[in-house]
Amino acid sequence: MLARVLTSDFELTALGRKIVKAFTGIYALAIVFMCFVPQNYLPQVKAFSTPGIVQIGRLYLLPVPFNSFVNARNVNSLADYFWILLQNAANIFLLFPLVLGFLFLYQKWRSYQKALLYSFYLSLTIECTQLILDLLIDAQRVFEIDDLWTNTLGGLLAYCCYRWLRVTYVARNEID
Repeated sequence: MLARVLTSDFELTALGRKIVKAFTGIYALAIVFMCFVPQNYLPQVKAFSTPGIVQIGRLYLLPVPFNSFVNARNVNSLADYFWILLQNAANIFLLFPLVLGFLFLYQKWRSYQKALLYSFYLSLTIECTQLILDLLIDAQRVFEIDDLWTNTLGGLLAYCCYRWLRVTYVARNEID
């Protein structure tokens, strides 16, 4: 089955490219939904406000690095703190599938430095677009400094996963 989507040197076949492009495109649309739909249109899973948010007019900012730890004392319960940590974990994995797809599709992404840089740029684009949406339609999205590093870390983890998969796959094909 893998031979239909991957060559022996871990490059995508024509069918593999179509499949990965489709899934990457679908996931990119999911990111658009998750990151750009106004907050009041989404179901609220937490009934509290994350501490440290600063509002300037219609803009919402969380400018404190490592806010989950810096403002932990301002969280009312362990359950609320769990939700904040869960949100950080989700942000680590937000860009993971997208970057993994790009690593399979585009050779220029296949270095540690490029994956790190492009992941950071993607994250910065998301955060800045959220600010623009707040200015235009009051989407109540939050520009978070922590999202920049957690999303970038997710991209770096995708790169490490891609490298591990590649090394494992190529080694297995050399043995066969």
